This record gives sequence, structure tokens and C-alpha cells, in this order.
Amino acid sequence: MRTSLVGLALVAALATAAPVFAQGKDKPVAAAATKQAKEFSEAVIAVAEKVSPSVVQIDVTVRDDSGEGWWLKKKESSLIHGNGSGVIITADGYVMTNNHVIEDALTITVKTRDGKILPAKIKGRDPATDIAVIKVDATGLPAAKMGDSDAAKVGEWVVAVGSPFGLSYTVTSGVVSAKGRGGLGMNVVEDYIQTDASINPGNSGGPLVNLAGEVLGINTLIVGKGSGIGFAVPSNMAKRVSEQLIKNGKVVRAWLGVTPQTLTPELAKAFGTAPYAGVLIADTAATGPAAAAKIVPGDIVVKVGGKAVREAQDLIREVINHDVGSSVSIEVIRSGKTYETKAVLAPRPEPPVKPTPSEEAKANPASGYGITMKPIPPEAAQKWGLTGKAQVYISFVEVGSAAEKAGLVPGDAILEAGGVPNPTIDQIKKAGDKGTLLMRIDHKGEKGYLTVTK
Repeated sequence: MRTSLVGLALVAALATAAPVFAQGKDKPVAAAATKQAKEFSEAVIAVAEKVSPSVVQIDVTVRDDSGEGWWLKKKESSLIHGNGSGVIITADGYVMTNNHVIEDALTITVKTRDGKILPAKIKGRDPATDIAVIKVDATGLPAAKMGDSDAAKVGEWVVAVGSPFGLSYTVTSGVVSAKGRGGLGMNVVEDYIQTDASINPGNSGGPLVNLAGEVLGINTLIVGKGSGIGFAVPSNMAKRVSEQLIKNGKVVRAWLGVTPQTLTPELAKAFGTAPYAGVLIADTAATGPAAAAKIVPGDIVVKVGGKAVREAQDLIREVINHDVGSSVSIEVIRSGKTYETKAVLAPRPEPPVKPTPSEEAKANPASGYGITMKPIPPEAAQKWGLTGKAQVYISFVEVGSAAEKAGLVPGDAILEAGGVPNPTIDQIKKAGDKGTLLMRIDHKGEKGYLTVTK
């Protein structure tokens, strides 16, 4: 059951006054409770009015298959539409959202509170934190004010704004239920604010704000089996990530080079220390900063940069809050004795960010026409009688491209290009050098010619 912020305030106020009501005495108490509830309601209204202009709805188009040929899937590719939320972070058009909102997008459109519909391009993505930045061509936009998530208190009232299920500018409320949540297994870097403000599909990428209208987090996850359990990337982490994405298009995080493990009561007993007195080091990278600082497996890290760490997630958070190349003091317990060392933090090794479908198309040799091509797998060619007739099929067609307008769809096999039968990808590229590509294709067994002009 969802309860509004106003309702909660009114229930609390009435509960306080209930014994008096029962006795039929002191009517001013009822008036005072009503006044408090109204003031609280007005505070939430003010927050919603302040923040909503900075919140956008993000609409995306996505292919509903993996881009394989119809002769493998026996189905024709089509587009599906999805939506999420975002928050304007600069007046000149940078918008923060979740990576999972836009990572499979072919097209991205931003709808603003005042009715503008703007095409957007990806500036940078960080799958490790599920944060992304997109850019629209506009100026004078109402940027949200980023708050200090470290200063947020458990129990503090918060408001979520977004487009759950496509219902734009929906406002829900609740409290900060917990901080520093991790271990959910959803992202590489997890350090969430937990809230009971109602968050649903479509809220992703929208802001979680305090009663001053400051963004404390970017709504990211919900627990499907729970009610009132949502998670937001803290604003301090999101801001740090977005600034790097805007500046460099990628994120470089600090790395200590350890595998941290939470010191449970059982492990603490075995190591002769108190539970959660620090973070147990299960392993160190041979050439990492920790190894250079003489930290070894079995050490218990108590502080990083002067800040106490109690769980594995604490250590990760404190490390990435520092800059690459900085020297950080590390307090360690080894064999019951405490000592301090210093580590020079290195860049965190991370896999490259996989290109989005639209980025893959642009990198393809035939991207001028809006198509991506792949060799036909031999087993598929033999199964569908394409052996000796075609070597290449179209795996992707860019939305709105010349290829789509010409009628090409993913799965079409290319039988001829520029008069060359059974062409390779390079031959197809050469055939289109002059700006017009004449092809003979096999579409679900039907063969024909068509032209595509850049």
C-alpha cells in the first residue's frame, strides 16, 4: 500500500491528538494537527514545483531482437518503444539518466516539462554505476541543484519525480530508508540510497530530492519482491561520474587493487577482532597499489584516508572518492597490531563500454547508408539454401536512414551489389562509393532490386 507524504503527516498528527479527540476535549489540538499537515503538504508542493521543470521524460526506440537474420529467427525485426526519466544538470542541454535507459537505444528523444520535444545524443555512459549523460541542442534550460548525498540522514523526507509507466511528472514521497546499500549484484559499483518513496519502471534516471529541492540521488533500482524498496545512486557519486563523462566521454576511477571482504562475526572471531571492525583483505593484485604498499591477504583495513570502513562496500566507496594518482593513508590491523601505510591509487581496470546499436551502425563501413552488415554463418546459409548465392546479410538498419526508407530490414541477404554477385562487405562498400548503392536482395525468399542513396 502506498501512502502519500501528506497522508503520513496527517496520520502522525492525528495519532498524537487521538486520546484528546476520544474524550471530546481540547479541539485546538485538532486544529493544530490540521495546520501542521497543511504546512507539510505545502512544503511538498513547493518541492514538486521547483524540481519538475528540471525533470524530463526520455523516450527511446529499440529493436526487439538481436539483429540476426530472419532465416535464423523466422521473424522480422521491428521497433519497440520504451521510456525512462532524466534530470537536466546544465542549462546548455546536458541531461543525466541511467545507463540502462539508453544503452540499447536506436533513437533518444527528450520531452521537457514545458512541452519541448528534443532529439538527444549520448555523451557518455558508465555501466559500472548505471549512470549516463545525454545531450540535447538547447540553451537556457532549468538545471537542477545537486545536493550533498553524504549529508543526507536516514529518516529524512524525500520526493521522487519521474515518468513511471510513461505517466510523466509523477511525484511520490517517502523517507531515506538507508544509506550505503551494496551487494545487490546489479552493478559493479554499488553504494545506494534506499528509499520507500514509490519507484516504478519509468522512474529510472529521475531524481530523488530533499525538501529543499536538491537532488540527493538518481533513481535506479527497485526490488521486485518488495514494496517500498527502491534504490538511488547518491548524488555525489552521480555528479562525479557525470562531470567525467561530459569532459572526457568516459570515467576513470581510483583503484587500490584489493578484493575486500566484510568481516562477519564468524571471521572476526577467527581473526581475533571485533565484528565489522574493518574490512578483511581476501586478495591483492600482484602489481596493484595495495601490493606496493605492502598490504597482504589477511590484513584488516580500518581506515581509508582517515575515514573508518566497516564493510567491503565502504572500502570501495572511499577509494573511488579519491582521484587517480593521489596518495592515500591506509590504517591496517595485522596480527592484532595496528599500523599505517600509504598507497598511490591507480586507474581501476574496467572493460571497454560496449557500443550502443546506433554507435555500431555509425562505425560500420556502410554507415552512410544506415546499415550494418555481417557474414552469413555457413550453417545458416546451407540450411536456407543461400550457399553460393550470398555471403552477407544486413544485421541492423538505422532508424530514419536511407536504407530504412528504401525498405531494407535486418535479415535481408545481399545477392548482388553494383553488379557484383555474392559480394563481400568490402565489395558492397566499394559499390556505394559514389553515393548510390544498387543491390539485389533476398527478403524472406523474395528477390528483387532496389537502390539506396546516401
